[in-house]
Amino acid sequence: MFSAELIDKTTALLAQCQKRGWHIATAESCTGGLVAALLTEIPGASAVIERCYITYSNKAKHQELGVPNAVLETQGAVSQASVCAMAEGARARSGADLAIAISGIAGPSGGTKDKAVGLVHFATATQDGIKH
Repeated sequence: MFSAELIDKTTALLAQCQKRGWHIATAESCTGGLVAALLTEIPGASAVIERCYITYSNKAKHQELGVPNAVLETQGAVSQASVCAMAEGARARSGADLAIAISGIAGPSGGTKDKAVGLVHFATATQDGIKH
C-alpha cells in the first residue's frame, strides 16, 4: 500500500523518536487516518505511537483537539491557524512529545476560489513550539 521510500522514511522517524524516548500523536482531517496507517505499518511502532485522532468535522476538531470555534469560523478548518491548533491540541491532550497535524481539501469537490482542491496544511508541535 505504501511505497518503500515512504516506509523507510517513516521507519527512520520512529527510530529517532524511540531513541529520544518520544511518543507521537497524529491529528488528521483530509487524510482520514492514512498517516496513522503508515505509522502502524512499521513493526514496533507501538513503542512510539501514543494516539491518533481523526477529526474530519469542525465539531470533532473543536471537541477532541480544542481548536477554537473562532478559528474554524473565521479562517476555516483548512487554514494554517486551524492545523497549528490541531497539532498543539493533539500534543497537549495526548501527552505526546510530538504531534503531527494535517488538514486540507481532498476533492474532487469542495474547493473554492481562495482554497483550491489539493490545498493541504501541515503542522507539528513539540514542547518547543509549533512548526508549519
